[in-house]
Amino acid sequence: MTEAILAGLHSTGYPSSNLRYSEPSEERRVYMQSKYPDFSSTADNLIAAEGANIVILSVKPQVLKSVVTSMASLFNKDPSILLVSIAAGITTSDINKWINSKHPVSIVRCMPNTPALIGEGAVGLYATHTVNNEQRELTESIMKSIAKQIAWITDESQMDTVTAISGSGPAYFFLMMEAMENAAVEAGLSRDVAKALVMQTCLGAARMAQESQDDLATLRKKVTSPKGTTEAAIQSLESNQFKKIISDAVFAARDRGKELAEQLGKEA
Repeated sequence: MTEAILAGLHSTGYPSSNLRYSEPSEERRVYMQSKYPDFSSTADNLIAAEGANIVILSVKPQVLKSVVTSMASLFNKDPSILLVSIAAGITTSDINKWINSKHPVSIVRCMPNTPALIGEGAVGLYATHTVNNEQRELTESIMKSIAKQIAWITDESQMDTVTAISGSGPAYFFLMMEAMENAAVEAGLSRDVAKALVMQTCLGAARMAQESQDDLATLRKKVTSPKGTTEAAIQSLESNQFKKIISDAVFAARDRGKELAEQLGKEA
């Protein structure tokens, strides 16, 4: 996700003098430097964050604690710095606990998804009460470089639902498309033709849903002629409890997110 953000900011003409990033892997850092030579880089997090008014931590949840504690002095020295965490499952209370500041640190939790890699992401955001409007706007401006949809969540516990819907959601659609493609091949189409038709059908349906004034149920019904082919397919899906399967999957992802958050919190 770090590279997606850099690519997004680079494509929007974000001033190179306003951004520094750190990358501990020398091999990875050399690669990033060759791809984004305008942005300065370092292997040291504190050097990268020196003088910053916003610090984005795009790391795995398992290493967030060590990264935060190594940078705690920065936030203790200047609690006005905004910390944006992209680590799934880690609560703002855990982050504040690791920093151990006398004053609550301004924190935004961010949940992007993989389409952000091509600038088509959906991002859920949660801000602690100390985050001001200017910091919210700054966070949004950065996230708009990788996302087409940004949603602020007022209850932090709902970030697990955001993860289950938009964070994990692309995988659900990939599975659906995979199943459709395989069925088309089984029915006699070539793999290339099947994939092309499935891809455009999904893109077209999503675009139509975005632009239409009708809700999703109405759009579905408009495609479904009585006693037609689509109705036969819908009846097959409904007889196999398709909606329940999707609902169960979403809640399984949400509940797993809660479990991971509790586990990581205890380890903290």
